[in-house]
Amino acid sequence: MVEESPSSVVEVRVEYKPGVQDPEALSIEKSLGLLGIPEVSRVGTARVYRLEFAGVPQVEAERLAARAVDRLLANPVIHRVTITPGSTP
Repeated sequence: MVEESPSSVVEVRVEYKPGVQDPEALSIEKSLGLLGIPEVSRVGTARVYRLEFAGVPQVEAERLAARAVDRLLANPVIHRVTITPGSTP
């Protein structure tokens, strides 16, 4: 019997670099003030992508995630990216 390799999970967090305008965050910050929650001094948004790779070792999964970031998930001019191992559910 051939045993299939377990899947590897990688989380990719994409957020705006400091100094890049985040329109969604600005809108939320303003709305919080209008809702009577003015104590929030700054809001930032981020997208988290959870990538699961079937039968791929963790190191290779992280390399493939970095490739996905470079080709699709982020713009290096305006985004900062963090790639971390994820946990399987």
